[in-house]
Amino acid sequence: MAHVITVAQQKGGSGKTTLAINLAVAMAQQGARVALLDTDPQGSLGRWFLARRDGGTEDFEFATASAWGVSYECERLQRGADVVIVDTPPKADADLRPALRVASLVVVPVSMSHMDIWATEGVLDLCRREGKRALVVLNRTRPGTRLAAEVGAAARAMEADLAEATLANRVAYAEALGRGRAAVEGPRAAPARAEVGALRAEILALIEAG
Repeated sequence: MAHVITVAQQKGGSGKTTLAINLAVAMAQQGARVALLDTDPQGSLGRWFLARRDGGTEDFEFATASAWGVSYECERLQRGADVVIVDTPPKADADLRPALRVASLVVVPVSMSHMDIWATEGVLDLCRREGKRALVVLNRTRPGTRLAAEVGAAARAMEADLAEATLANRVAYAEALGRGRAAVEGPRAAPARAEVGALRAEILALIEAG
């Protein structure tokens, strides 16, 4: 059965969709069959998928679902995939629970702000209630700043795993999305490919360890 990675965060603007896309492409680059499930009514993942398809690249199975259709769509996508990545809306309530229940691992991106840290508690609480392991990922990091040190310390104090891999605050992540691409693709993708690749390896190790 395919692994299911649910990307969730209560606060909007945390980089959920960007992380989901780059993780999906990085896994596909390693030969995995990856399917994408967009449960966010905003539909950013779906628009990216259409832009990618219009550009001539069709390397992912894709579906959308309401909160309560997640289980059905996930089961369908798992039949033809090694990994299913679920993008969720920015909320931490009962509507998020179906996406957590199907997850092999919940990945929680946290941008460089104290508000993102505060918002993370709600998602982690739901993960605990559903008995799901969560991995907090520091996103849009600015190494060497006092804010980065403070957010990092607050993240380490949470009752959740904190990824060793971090994603830097790179313009390349935003630039690639409108073209249906990912920052890990292209001739100048080495920095993003290295950090996303490290996160991919860390996620797979956690899933395989159970």
